[in-house]
Amino acid sequence: MSDLGKIDRAFFDRHVAPNLGADRNDVALGPSHGVDFGVLDIGGRALVTATDPVSILPPLGFERAARFALDLILADVAVSGVAPSHLSICFTLPETMTDAEFATIWETIDAECTDLGVSIVTGHTARYSDPSYPWVGAATAMGVGDHDAIVRPDGARDGDRLVLTTGAAVEAVGLLSTLFPDQIDLPADDLAAAQDRLDEVYAVRDALTAAAGPVTAMHDVTEGGLAGALNEMADGARARFAIDREAVPMRPGVREVCDHLEMDPWAATSCGSLLIAVDPGGVDDVLAALEERGTVAAEIGRVESIGAADRDADADGKVLVDGDPLEHPSVDPSWAAYAELARE
Repeated sequence: MSDLGKIDRAFFDRHVAPNLGADRNDVALGPSHGVDFGVLDIGGRALVTATDPVSILPPLGFERAARFALDLILADVAVSGVAPSHLSICFTLPETMTDAEFATIWETIDAECTDLGVSIVTGHTARYSDPSYPWVGAATAMGVGDHDAIVRPDGARDGDRLVLTTGAAVEAVGLLSTLFPDQIDLPADDLAAAQDRLDEVYAVRDALTAAAGPVTAMHDVTEGGLAGALNEMADGARARFAIDREAVPMRPGVREVCDHLEMDPWAATSCGSLLIAVDPGGVDDVLAALEERGTVAAEIGRVESIGAADRDADADGKVLVDGDPLEHPSVDPSWAAYAELARE
């Protein structure tokens, strides 16, 4: 049986990357492992685009579930520093979803898109016999901007400071504790703190706030968690990252749930958390802007040197945490935790 979650880099490099259809000159950035978006050149302007599944979790309530799903979709464009402006969305609805439930989903998406300046331009909506929650469709987000304004996840530079918003495993802990409270045997205060984390997993506005500063690279902390995001960003920049473990935010309830589920918080998905490389002269301004939004943010390390990961055999890896190598997780432990809790 294959591992749950995204395909690994070896499969991507062997089967996906060599087979991308027609070779067109207007593709400025095509699919790359660890890169959240693609870029087209349209008359000298950059069209940033990204596609994601639509995930609706009814136990969250349909309004909250729709906001959560939409932010995940739009975030992959927002991390480019270009504001999402257009959305194409397809719903393959389960037969069990009522008209009233779907109306709540659609109206919530409309309200959030209106607030963010995003126009829904096309889509498809129908009920089918086989679809089941949470995967009920897919969507493509788009944004238009200047090529020079794009922030890529592989753009970190020598001496940059590394900033993390929200913290490790916030999404995984918030979701699992909310979806399966009866199966997680923890004190009520710890469980409530973990459930509160779900209100912090919205990245679109944080990404656009950070990108107003001297940001050189940005990556959302999804599959593989913080360890995955650090390795992907360092690999893309051909850099060595030095991380201070104690500086990494660990929000209330996260450690307790991760320990209970025997889940490494550094390897678990944390949609809504952003890993950002910032010019050292602007890091205080970026932190202040995020904190003004009420977003937890901390400087967790620095880019030591571009190319060091290839030259320095003693580094033993591209990411060092308190001097020790940090590997990219082979699997995200939140998938197995979800499957186990769902079986109980």
